Amino acid sequence: MLSAGYAEFSADLNDFLDENLGKELLRFTTAGSVDDGKSTLIGRLLHDSKAVYEDQLLSVRKSRINRSTGPIDFSLLTDGLRAEREQGITIDVAYRYFSTPARKFIVADTPGHEQYTRNMATGASTADLAVILIDATKGLLAQTRRHAYIAALLGIPHVVGAINKMDLLGYEERAFSRLEKDFADLAGHLGIPFVQCIPISALEGDNIVTRSGETPWYSGPPLLEHLETVPIPTDDGSSSLRFPVQSVIRPDRTFRGFAGRVAGGRIHPGDAIVALPSRQQTKVQAIVSYDGELAEAVPSQSVVLKLEKEIDLSRGDMIVSAERLPHVSSRFSAMVVWLDEKPLRLDQSYLVKHAGRQVKAKAIGLRYRVDMNALSEHPADELEMNGIAFVEFESSMPLYFDAYSRNRTTGSFILIDALSNSTVGAAMIREDLSRQELDHSPGATRARKRRTARVTAEERQERRGHRAAIFSVEGDPAFAEILEKALFAAGFEAILVNAEEVPSAAIWSVVSALWDAGLVIIHSRDGLPTQEKTRFRNIAGERLFEVSRAQTPDGREEVLKRALENAETLRVVNHATGEQEAD
Repeated sequence: MLSAGYAEFSADLNDFLDENLGKELLRFTTAGSVDDGKSTLIGRLLHDSKAVYEDQLLSVRKSRINRSTGPIDFSLLTDGLRAEREQGITIDVAYRYFSTPARKFIVADTPGHEQYTRNMATGASTADLAVILIDATKGLLAQTRRHAYIAALLGIPHVVGAINKMDLLGYEERAFSRLEKDFADLAGHLGIPFVQCIPISALEGDNIVTRSGETPWYSGPPLLEHLETVPIPTDDGSSSLRFPVQSVIRPDRTFRGFAGRVAGGRIHPGDAIVALPSRQQTKVQAIVSYDGELAEAVPSQSVVLKLEKEIDLSRGDMIVSAERLPHVSSRFSAMVVWLDEKPLRLDQSYLVKHAGRQVKAKAIGLRYRVDMNALSEHPADELEMNGIAFVEFESSMPLYFDAYSRNRTTGSFILIDALSNSTVGAAMIREDLSRQELDHSPGATRARKRRTARVTAEERQERRGHRAAIFSVEGDPAFAEILEKALFAAGFEAILVNAEEVPSAAIWSVVSALWDAGLVIIHSRDGLPTQEKTRFRNIAGERLFEVSRAQTPDGREEVLKRALENAETLRVVNHATGEQEAD
């Protein structure tokens, strides 16, 4: 009897899991100005769709802010931070999961205050739909335009204009029609393809889950019905294959695979692929997952690819379709949302994290900054926190990318401060500037100089005749001095940095400044921990040379010879004379 009951329970559980796993998932975000009612709307949506547990409701009722004798303050279901509850505003992004018989949902409740615009951009970065609230008593505000612009910038195709607090205007149709037209005009100006305006009252629950009798003149769906039926953007497989490699899987000598997540297109055994950066071609031998081999891998699926030919690939490399390659370039432009208190400045070095690849890059040109109040473009020399600008970048090593409008994964990256390791910016790639990089005519050089008043890395290279590099010498300070003299004699601007003579807190600032100056740095210390090697690799990329210690004079001579051979790869051509300068 017990086994029969367990079998029935197990079958019901499996049916439940199959049903829920098979549901579509819609990710959406809310945005709007302060006190527009975003948190109240999400709380009401969760409550009326029966997605709130009894203990959560009890906790809200017992809150000292929401006295148990009064009505429920639905905003407390999402505003979880103490500061949020005390100030009555949303500060951080709150993610909530709920489900209906039709779909699963992940909602990001984002702040409305201008000070936290960067949080809104973060919460909306993975959304398929944005709900932008409009206070019916105030109309479209500067923050409404700002959030609509960010939604368009992030490529969110579906936007809902939730015109809230209709109860305060007596559910007047004329007021709704006027705001609906204003919002539709704004969305059309920004190029948002699909817009739905809904008259709601988050406080009273009108048109949230069910149709309201207060708005008989409104023939559209309530908010939840729209969320359940709006088409979810999907990759149908017609896009080109993009598979950034996350790690190499080598459990034994008989198997070598590459793990990652499909960022575009579909993969089948036998498909022809190209490996970047080597550009070697081969075919997919097998697609392996935890459940065994698969006949197909689709976008957003994490798998391991086994290739027919042995190809050297590592983290940050990419497997792509042979028919359509991504852009491969170290110069590109992007729209940047700046997240840090310190402004973005031209020619300052940052780490770029893009599709598993991490390189060093500089902003070498700032074409314009967006004025959010007028949605107009203005010249600027720096970009402050919460600002948005069109920026040109140059990276230490090429990236493999598509335009953001074509692929949101390979077309976006984040900027990281190399010293604090904090994320300072989010960027959406617009175009490949490699042709400009290859154009060294006097006119093109002058144009680049006009875009930034500061000296560029390219100009430093042309002056010195070589690129910057780091030679890491461990446990042999005498040899580090010999290497410095040898490089200097060979025409390289080389400088020795002895870690024992520089305070540890300042070493990275010193190395970074010398790198920016375009020098060849010899770094000497007794032992270099793995973490510090990683930081050197982040700065120099493939121009980090680790010099092994030699115990004998002959060995030292061989090590010195190899170091000088590596240095020769740093030389660049002076485009004014057509000759190599470093000689």
